[in-house]
Formats: sequence, C-alpha cells, structure tokens
Amino acid sequence: MSEFNWSGLLGSITTVVAFVAFVGICVWAYSGRRKRAFEEAANAPFALPDDAAGRGNEHRVRHE
Repeated sequence: MSEFNWSGLLGSITTVVAFVAFVGICVWAYSGRRKRAFEEAANAPFALPDDAAGRGNEHRVRHE
C-alpha cells in the first residue's frame, strides 16, 4: 500500500482556491454595480483645476 501524497493534495487545493479568488475578483471588477465608482476614479485627475503657475513649470521664465 502506498502513502498518500499530502503535498500534491495541498498544491491542488491551493490552485483551486487561487483560481476561485481570481474569478471572484474579475466578476467584482467588471460588475455593473462598480462601473460608476470606477468611472469616477478614472476621471478624478481631470476634475482638478489646472495649475498653470504651479509645479512642472519651473522652466518658464517669468517676465514681471
């Protein structure tokens, strides 16, 4: 009688749990209930006012 391979069983269970978690995250991310929140997050940088005199414009010379 051969010994049972616990390592193989544990590896298989881990693979199945990881796959189920992956599918669950994909379903959650692409569900219709999350669409509005993701659209708001995607457009958040564009909702900020432009800062023409602020950071990133150090190369400009001011003529006062």
